Amino acid sequence: MTETALTVHQTARPPGFPTPDHFAFVESAMPEPGPGTALVENLYWSVDPYHREMMDGDFALNAPLEGRTIGRVVDSRDPALREGEIIFHRQGWRTHTVVTSEEARAVPRFDGVPLSAHLGILGGTGLTAYVGLTRIAELREGQDVFISAAAGGVGTATGRLARLMGAGRLVGSAGRAAKAAYLTECVGYDEVFDYHSGPAAELLAKAAPDGIDVYMDNVGGEHLEAAISSLREYGRIVRIGTIAQYNSTGTLYALRNLPDMVEKSLRMEGFLVLNYLDVQEELYEFVVPHLQSGRVMLDETVVDGFGGIVDGFLGMLRGENQGKIIVRAAGADV
Repeated sequence: MTETALTVHQTARPPGFPTPDHFAFVESAMPEPGPGTALVENLYWSVDPYHREMMDGDFALNAPLEGRTIGRVVDSRDPALREGEIIFHRQGWRTHTVVTSEEARAVPRFDGVPLSAHLGILGGTGLTAYVGLTRIAELREGQDVFISAAAGGVGTATGRLARLMGAGRLVGSAGRAAKAAYLTECVGYDEVFDYHSGPAAELLAKAAPDGIDVYMDNVGGEHLEAAISSLREYGRIVRIGTIAQYNSTGTLYALRNLPDMVEKSLRMEGFLVLNYLDVQEELYEFVVPHLQSGRVMLDETVVDGFGGIVDGFLGMLRGENQGKIIVRAAGADV
């Protein structure tokens, strides 16, 4: 084990799209566990769109950033955290950290399922998709679904889960033709449009000419307005994220068709996945057998090495990933 640890700090608030200059890699002595704690060597890191929101004020400057992480306990002073155990915790963006048993949980091992799945379809990403479909949208078999940012981590997970749940027509939006092809050929979407090719309302109307029942919104703005127009009576909108405005420095998009919400009896609801952690076991029961059978594949873009975590995060914000973006330590295949 190395004698030093690396952490990533945010050094300034970005006025728009962040750059590498807004981050710094900081070297320090290896942290030592005290009574009731354990030292963890991190193996996999998740970088997520919500991190961009937190950069505007929630992340403290010149301090280690947080994030979902999977690591191995290497030195323990707590019998509840066994050395060699693989755990999940939220002290990411660093190579090593000290945690308590209250801050961590053991990662279940499923035959044939890679550990990285616990940051993707079996982790917060997949739980967001599952809760959105089952608890918020209350998706029923045969209903038609539109998913924005469909090629991202939540978008691919939502598409795969909706297909397993018997969704009818599955429509998505993505930022590149290659991503659209991947989603229709590999993930199970019926139609995916490149939102750069025209107004979202026109593209969605063409992709779903008979309308939709559910909109899973990862984008907001023009996409949300288009979905409101396409939703049928009693349609549901699940608000997950607003990536279209995370880096915006101008006037935010103003929805022009909000009266449709009343006229069509639409329902729009947002949620925080942290309030639904009790659904985790249900997610395992639903998805793991399909991962093991090969019916569901992992949609991942892997960045090798902790040194690539900032570039991976910025690439995710630029839409360079396909599926969940995972940063993997050297020798992390355990």
